Amino acid sequence: MTPKRKQRLMMVCLMLCGVGVAVAFGVNAFKQNIMLFHSPSDVAAGAVKPGQPFRVGGMVIDGSVKRSSEDLAVTFELTDHAKNIPVSFTGILPDLFREGQGIVAMGAIDEEGTFIASEVLAKHDENYMPPEVAEALEKAGKMPGTRANFDSKTVQP
Repeated sequence: MTPKRKQRLMMVCLMLCGVGVAVAFGVNAFKQNIMLFHSPSDVAAGAVKPGQPFRVGGMVIDGSVKRSSEDLAVTFELTDHAKNIPVSFTGILPDLFREGQGIVAMGAIDEEGTFIASEVLAKHDENYMPPEVAEALEKAGKMPGTRANFDSKTVQP
């Protein structure tokens, strides 16, 4: 092998190693920052480890919202009409948050099984529901009776 070919081979190998390292860093960063969606049934079944960040969505159970008189802490229960999970949130809730409303919360579950939400998102009008929540409610057979469009599916009362 000539010195020129040897030098070219070495450059190609270094470039491939550099690309491999960059891809490894990218995959690692993506894996650490991914936030998967789980339904309350998944959470109740133990599909998520405590402390692992994820999103959960469902309907806020009527009569379950309890607000603290001392600070901005709120507790409520979330359901997909198959299983319920308790949720705790400290902060200002969206204006559209109310009982019987579909929401998506981001956070992690603690050792006692309570979902500690870092952010709560409420649907933006009476006809919209996040696709993940709609799918979880469809699986449970408990889609609310509204005329709404969930991706390609239209639900009518």
